[in-house]
Amino acid sequence: MMPQWIDVGAVEEVPLRGSRAIKVAGGEEIAVFRTGSGQIYALINRCPHKNGPLSQGIVHGDSVTCPLHSWVISLVTGEAQGTDKGCTPTIPVEVHSGRIMIERAAALRLAA
Repeated sequence: MMPQWIDVGAVEEVPLRGSRAIKVAGGEEIAVFRTGSGQIYALINRCPHKNGPLSQGIVHGDSVTCPLHSWVISLVTGEAQGTDKGCTPTIPVEVHSGRIMIERAAALRLAA
């Protein structure tokens, strides 16, 4: 079965080296990131350390630094970098005609 996608906005609504938080059903938030090179990634908006809001962190390369305790999280894998241990779930994302699409099944799993 082919994945179904949810349109969460235009690419230009997410600043370069920035992010945007999106609420999904159940109150969970997804953080959508745009790197300096224009790549789009989506993660649950919680650092694996102390649940800091990753959408408020600093985007550098393909990583984000949590604003609470400076953990660096890979936007590609969700894994904490360096000596820190933990993982933030990633959300499959695609871009179609300038629109950011997240996988519906992943968003529904968050709401459960």
